[in-house]
Amino acid sequence: MSQNTIDRISIQVGLSGYSFKIHTADEIKASGWMSAERIFTTPEFLKRYDEVELSVFTPKVTLVPEQFHDSLASRNMLTPVADLDEADAVKSVPIPEFAAVLIYSNTIGETLSRAVSETVLDKQGNKTSPLPEMYYMLRSVLGLPDYNKILASYVDGVLYLVIAQGKSLLLCNSFQAPDFTTAQYFMFLAMKNLQLNPEVSTICFRTPLSEEEEMSLYHYFKNVEQV
Repeated sequence: MSQNTIDRISIQVGLSGYSFKIHTADEIKASGWMSAERIFTTPEFLKRYDEVELSVFTPKVTLVPEQFHDSLASRNMLTPVADLDEADAVKSVPIPEFAAVLIYSNTIGETLSRAVSETVLDKQGNKTSPLPEMYYMLRSVLGLPDYNKILASYVDGVLYLVIAQGKSLLLCNSFQAPDFTTAQYFMFLAMKNLQLNPEVSTICFRTPLSEEEEMSLYHYFKNVEQV
């Protein structure tokens, strides 16, 4: 991200709706989770911004070391770990922080991200191409202050989880979790397998948390933050 950006909007889009944060020189304004039908009446979407980030919650992702990535074989590399339809478009984007490439498909049977992309423009009038939520998680996890870095998002019954230690990536995965209790189970299982102690760890969420969800996390983690 440009350090000189003074007016940026970051939007997250799922099957059930969307949320956004507006970053200015003075403050960060968060919307909370909003239903899809409100997109065309959201006044913040009528402005233009220095930067527009558009994240799509898709579990159709895999991360591979850059030396093993072949752009012509992206679909073959994603197929074993994602439920792809024949018509699903498969793309890739570099993750330089980990010398890796994220292979993904944003085709998840929804039109909301396309509508947002065409509605929210930068100051030059350009549309922003949607990228997977996991892309933004991987790009931002090293910026978390603790040595043990735990970053999560939870939307539409899927937990997205990235864990790093220092500058080393330990885990990057998504888990089917129909409720938040199940999502917490996968968090604790991942941390147990990596021998990390929740009681001395901070967990950071990119998605909005209800008061009940936040309090539940505080029973196990040293701290809970929304980023």
